[in-house]
Amino acid sequence: MRVCIYGAGAIGGVIGANLAAQGHAVSAVARGDTLAALQRHGWRVQRPDGTLLQAPVQAVADSRSLGPQDLVVVAVKGPAMPAVAAGMAPLLDDRTLVLPAINGVPWWFCAGQQAGQASGLALRSVDPDGATARAIPLAQVLGCVVHLAAAVATPGEVHWRSGRGLIVGEPAGGPSPRLQALADVLTAAGFDVTCSADVRRDIWYKLWGNLTMNPMSALTGATVDRLLDDPLTRAFCSAAMAETAAIGERIGCAVAQTPEERHAVTRRLGAFKTSMLQDVEAGRPLELDAIVGAVREIGAHLGLASPHVDALFGMTRVFGQVRGLYPA
Repeated sequence: MRVCIYGAGAIGGVIGANLAAQGHAVSAVARGDTLAALQRHGWRVQRPDGTLLQAPVQAVADSRSLGPQDLVVVAVKGPAMPAVAAGMAPLLDDRTLVLPAINGVPWWFCAGQQAGQASGLALRSVDPDGATARAIPLAQVLGCVVHLAAAVATPGEVHWRSGRGLIVGEPAGGPSPRLQALADVLTAAGFDVTCSADVRRDIWYKLWGNLTMNPMSALTGATVDRLLDDPLTRAFCSAAMAETAAIGERIGCAVAQTPEERHAVTRRLGAFKTSMLQDVEAGRPLELDAIVGAVREIGAHLGLASPHVDALFGMTRVFGQVRGLYPA
């Protein structure tokens, strides 16, 4: 299988290295120090057990040198998605599958009847001018939810901390031969793969858990255990989660847990830094729109008030603008 990883960071590195180790022809579109490192030594991933996984990769700066792929894994931060979509055309033909391994609500989330009362809503928060939707045909997209923790140690080197979970599914729901074939490839590469009958619901559930912890940790600089230990911050997070659950209920993505039940799950992960806090510390753009902005947009479309989500978005937006991490 010809596989291109677009975004050779932590998640892209883990997926790309494991597929390459299985003998697939894996390439990567990268830039700067990451490109140089991959060209020099290929994939380098420290596994959770401490062993080092090394595998070959054809790393390039320009996707035009690669040609059409069987699978393109998009593993970039939300703010980079429009530019990535614009550069993907050389990788796609009518057989190429696109697997966006990204955080938050993807651009295609409200396409089709599965989105209920938000069906057909063009999410400007994640695809401001519709460029991503135009560049990547929905018929070639499979949904993906990543449940693994990894971080870039140095450019081209990834520390894979824990987890092997990948949930994949058809945007329209239900099974398909192509979905099962991809799941088989990913399973053979060592991932714990779930074929979801409703991947939109799985995306919303992960979002529901990340919506508050990510921006709250970015604002405060605190690990999640400290946010949960403080009764006022925990109550604020619970209120925002209740608003998000109400929005999800209206679009066919009901959440079965209570906020307190989810907090208990998060607490078991210990004193960890969220990805958004890591981005702040590294001076990277905040992935705010796909995680918080899209929830506000969908809620507004439905006529549902979300004052706690709004406040969280506003505070984090200003925080990011002051530091040059979010557009003014």
